[in-house]
Amino acid sequence: MYEKRTDLAIEVRESFPKDDVEVDGVVLREERYKKENMKITTVEIKNKKGAVQMKKPIGTYVTLEFSLDSYPKELLEERTASIAMQIKGILEKMIRGIEKEKKCDCKVVLLSGLGNRFATPDALGPYVLENVTMSRHIWKEFPDIKDADAFVLCGISPGVMSQTGMETSEILKGIIEKVKPGILLVIDSLASRSVERLCRTIQITNTGISPGAGIGNNRNQINEETMGIPVIAIGVPTVVDAGTIIYESLEKALSKQGYQEDEIFGFFHRIADKDVKNLFVTPKDIDEEIRQVGKTIAKGLSDFAAG
Repeated sequence: MYEKRTDLAIEVRESFPKDDVEVDGVVLREERYKKENMKITTVEIKNKKGAVQMKKPIGTYVTLEFSLDSYPKELLEERTASIAMQIKGILEKMIRGIEKEKKCDCKVVLLSGLGNRFATPDALGPYVLENVTMSRHIWKEFPDIKDADAFVLCGISPGVMSQTGMETSEILKGIIEKVKPGILLVIDSLASRSVERLCRTIQITNTGISPGAGIGNNRNQINEETMGIPVIAIGVPTVVDAGTIIYESLEKALSKQGYQEDEIFGFFHRIADKDVKNLFVTPKDIDEEIRQVGKTIAKGLSDFAAG
């Protein structure tokens, strides 16, 4: 069987034979919001057995799926504000869970916008940070005006290894040692196996992230084990593996004609060479898509930090 590349836990869960099949060690919950045309799916991996089946670390993966295409411009701001409010609520819930479990104060949050600002599909992280107001320097200068319920934000876009010659994890570990934040929150671009989910899905997880994993360019993991503090990751799929698109198209067409899975894979293997499987597809208006979803995430982060 062809392994379809994806960073989304919900797509891994959907890859099991039937949607209603129970996966041992994995809990699935769905909420639908008809007015906002939005679905929120929580995939919780409870134990090692679930982690092995899902091929993902133990933890919680919350996915927001939405559509902005059918909304007129005058309602778009209201729509994005609704998504931002959901992001704020998910982050607050996750951090309360961390504080309860770790018995720590997570009021200082280090934001990290991962990716390459000069490659548009990979520029989500840096773009989000450009639209979030940092506050650590203000609270250090004027501690009396700090709201007790607010979170203190500081941030960095560390670039990619080809620009710095350093692993992103190495840069972040050095900053963490100096700044001593209570939590690290990273924003990054992801890979999906579905064209429909590109820039229309936001995944928030408390398991950290493996930069570049979706496109087969694995770097050192960024998680609690490697960073020494809890890590929350926000990701948006911006690319689809070209091989996945070809395979899913063949699968839909040939399965209707009675072909078996191994026959479909054999046909795919003959027509899709290595060059095709190393190509990635992104929307033609990716510049605007990154701006739209990036500002939505930035607003959610700013609202979350305000308390």
